Amino acid sequence: MRFLKSANLAWLQSSLLVLVLFLSLPIQAATLLKPVDTAAKDPSFLAFRTQLLKTIERKDAKALLAVVHKDIKASFGMENGIEDFKEMWGLNKPATSQLWSELSKVLKMGGSFSNKTTFIAPYVFSEWPDDKDAFENWAVIAKDVNIRAKPSTSAAVLKKVSYEILPIEFSENEKWVTVKLGNGKKGYIASQYIRSSVDYRAFFEKIKGRWQMTVFIAGD
Repeated sequence: MRFLKSANLAWLQSSLLVLVLFLSLPIQAATLLKPVDTAAKDPSFLAFRTQLLKTIERKDAKALLAVVHKDIKASFGMENGIEDFKEMWGLNKPATSQLWSELSKVLKMGGSFSNKTTFIAPYVFSEWPDDKDAFENWAVIAKDVNIRAKPSTSAAVLKKVSYEILPIEFSENEKWVTVKLGNGKKGYIASQYIRSSVDYRAFFEKIKGRWQMTVFIAGD
């Protein structure tokens, strides 16, 4: 009987030790990328951006091109400079150009200064952590975003996330992004709530006292 009690006590002590060790292990926190906007640090840039957003609302190609640098980087190929930029974005027919929606999204997401004369938008690019692969991970860009069991707004909600960087899986579904949840599980986030850091981004530089857009590009 004493032997059984000793054995049970030893088992209990061993189990408690394992439990203590388990609870002492560090829990890996989610990597967050919260919105950043430092535009107000330079009133001249803040005023420039405000005016540029009004230009975008009007779809005013002439006013836009007045602040586009003549050597703007618009692609990773040969199509660079203001003339290629105009052709790429169909600014000869500004009413139907996709530039307005893409540039508006970039500007409204904020950004940060890389130095006193260069502002980079959006924050998803300018603040992206170096230890996260930009092609394997995307950033949730809103609060309390639903991760669903299937790519449908009627599907069950698996969990909610806010501003997390999540591993993704390639999919041809443009309306939903597949995210990896661990243990081989997957979930789906509506594409308007999650963004790649190498999606469209813009660089603005103050050159000879004037703010100009010197880069508007996607990819890597």
